[in-house]
Amino acid sequence: MGHATSLSHFLILSSSRFSRLGSLTRLLSKPTSLSGSFSSISVTGQGFRCCCSVATDDTSPSVKKRVVSGVQPTGSVHLGNYLGAIKNWVALQDTYETLFIIVDHHAITLPYDTRQLGKATTDTAALYLACGIDVSKASVFVQSHVPAHVELMWLLCSSTPIGWLQKMIQFKEKSRKEGVENASVGLFTYPDLMTADILLYQSDFVPVGEDQKQHIELAREIAQRVNHLYGGKKWKKLGGRGGSLFKIPEPLIPQAGARVMSLTDGLSKMSKSAPSDQSRINLLDSKDLIVDKIKRCKTDSFAGLEFDNAERPECNNLLSIYQIVSGKKKEEVMEECKDMSWGTFKPLLADALIEHLSPIQVREVKILNQSNTFLRVCPISSMFCSFHK
Repeated sequence: MGHATSLSHFLILSSSRFSRLGSLTRLLSKPTSLSGSFSSISVTGQGFRCCCSVATDDTSPSVKKRVVSGVQPTGSVHLGNYLGAIKNWVALQDTYETLFIIVDHHAITLPYDTRQLGKATTDTAALYLACGIDVSKASVFVQSHVPAHVELMWLLCSSTPIGWLQKMIQFKEKSRKEGVENASVGLFTYPDLMTADILLYQSDFVPVGEDQKQHIELAREIAQRVNHLYGGKKWKKLGGRGGSLFKIPEPLIPQAGARVMSLTDGLSKMSKSAPSDQSRINLLDSKDLIVDKIKRCKTDSFAGLEFDNAERPECNNLLSIYQIVSGKKKEEVMEECKDMSWGTFKPLLADALIEHLSPIQVREVKILNQSNTFLRVCPISSMFCSFHK
């Protein structure tokens, strides 16, 4: 009986059109036809829509594979977010059917400032577009504007063994900082929400960095478990087509820039949560600040520069950054920089970063100033505020 009830909830999610998304719904992507059986939904806002049906039919060879990804609107978007994710999205939108999400539900698993989260959500959306995301090719929207994300998350939580979540490295690290007793349940069940973000849209691929592979592996395991528990004959008995409820997503890991490291520690990932702003290049940093951060970043005392030397993590990180922002091949960078000193290379890297990021900064300001073409968003934090008015 319990399995039948759970299955009926999964089927409601997989076949419904979520006719109304609530009065606060605001979406960034303009109407475009999507492949498969995604359906357009009329929502609040002029001419904007979100695609929320997970029922798909991709048997046609002309149907593009679907890619889903997102970034939290917390802190400033930094070089690691850009090179590890957003820059790759720009290339993906020409090949795949792409949905990019501003995942504000994820941002509230740790302490946050309500007003700052609202502004960060708007700023993150603007940066997506400034970095080259084209809303005529891709859908861009705010996670909290689609209630189905948390609805599916709850169903997945009810089918996910606690032991699976206890193994997650990210929860162990973040709960250690907060104190295990003070860590939120949301932080613990974070992987189920991320899995819902992916499975809700029957994603084929999820662009991730090396450090996110564990989350994708868990998403695959949860999808397989749900398919086993509720798919096949059980689904058919309730009038469904049988088979699997969810696709099993695959990770897309770029060869270069998949994991950009800190400027102060080549063994740690560049992160928004690092206490020192010196550890990262933010996309909106001024030219002078970029020059200063590169000038002061950690290096080593070895002669020359080289990739892939385990004893020189900072060297490998800085060369990788230069390779990507300059658009050069790895072999070209090796030949150009092998005999350089740090005093010669650092100004070269700073100039390459400034040249690459300046157009993004100009576009971001222009987008935010064009209120008639850029729809300001209302994140989940605003809903909490309304309860206290």
